[in-house]
Amino acid sequence: MPKTRVLLADDHVVVAQGLAEILRTRFDLVGVVHDGRALLTATDELKPDVIVTDVSMPLLNGLDAIRQIRTRFPRVKVVVLTMHTDTEIAVGAFRAGARGYVPKIAAAEEFITAVEEVSLGRAYVSPLVTKDLIAVLMEVAAPDAPAGPQLTARQREVLQLVAEGRTMKEIASILHISPRTAESHKYQVMQVLGIETTAGLVQYAVRSKLVG
Repeated sequence: MPKTRVLLADDHVVVAQGLAEILRTRFDLVGVVHDGRALLTATDELKPDVIVTDVSMPLLNGLDAIRQIRTRFPRVKVVVLTMHTDTEIAVGAFRAGARGYVPKIAAAEEFITAVEEVSLGRAYVSPLVTKDLIAVLMEVAAPDAPAGPQLTARQREVLQLVAEGRTMKEIASILHISPRTAESHKYQVMQVLGIETTAGLVQYAVRSKLVG
């Protein structure tokens, strides 16, 4: 029986090397990438069965990468392995389309179990976050729960790149749009969020875990 093909995405090279060694003990590790856009490209080229990805990554954060993967490669399953134990991040990961969520403080064997479970079509949530996750999901599901500001996928991409200190010209090149369009997206983000300065956008992006 062929081994499960796994693609790993983590922006910390040393951490990625350690995770890669763990994955190779049970799976066919087909690639390792270090940013969200490289993850999309590698998913298209390498056709993994399961992706293991962090949340905080440059160019495109893990949650927005998962959203695009679920749309473009619906058969690929995703496990989030992250330093974040914040249950709201876990909720966001599952809403984006992840099937597993494991904090990096978990044991290596639990990490392996999560990938195996997800590869079999089941969901996996670490016991380290399960109790709090259920509470947050119930709160989010409440009919009177207030809705936060809603940004489009492109607006989130622009916001992350602005927060990373990219110029409008750089953002335009990365997203394959004109600088004027990039500037327009930035203005729309400021309008939606009610933020008047670039510094304010950076602070919002950090609070929202779009950047580390």
